[in-house]
Amino acid sequence: MHTTLKIVSIAVLASVLVNIGFEYLFHKENSETRIADFYATENAVHVSPHSLRKKMDNGEHDFVLVDLRSAEEYETAHIIGAVNIPAYTDPNHSAYDEVERIVSAFEALPDDKEVIVYCYSTACMTGRKIGGMLAEHGLFVKYLGIGWNEWRYGFDMWNHDGETPVPASEYIHAGSEPGTSAVRELPSPCGEGDFSC
Repeated sequence: MHTTLKIVSIAVLASVLVNIGFEYLFHKENSETRIADFYATENAVHVSPHSLRKKMDNGEHDFVLVDLRSAEEYETAHIIGAVNIPAYTDPNHSAYDEVERIVSAFEALPDDKEVIVYCYSTACMTGRKIGGMLAEHGLFVKYLGIGWNEWRYGFDMWNHDGETPVPASEYIHAGSEPGTSAVRELPSPCGEGDFSC
């Protein structure tokens, strides 16, 4: 009986150790896959404000920037060059239920350009919600890594220390039209290639 108890105990212990080993290996592999997927998604979806501003400075027109705030807020001031497809009827009321209008407006944008959306702030969920809505309709947009508040009121906070100082006002426009950014030659601390900012 004593021998049977030993065998059962060893079998249980071995089983537990094998399960712990498999769990560790599976969890590690699963974690690594999730991390890789996270960064692939981040890089596919987010657009750096640095790279956007660099495109503006170079006069590149391979993108459409879309301001999702209300028409009232857009007309007060917006990132220069942005068009307005409001996801808000006014500053306090969302228009998320106007799916057909929003989807149709995005469908009308040039399909040979990257579409980048922004809303109120980095934490604002509007860009993510509209991006999800559009994806359900086969339209895929990118998301500016910051929102209007950071662009307008924290322009120096997201710039690199070594960047040539340029006032935010040169990248802001008021009115119902997008406006046109000035082409300028500014050195970039971001470098070139895939690992630039």
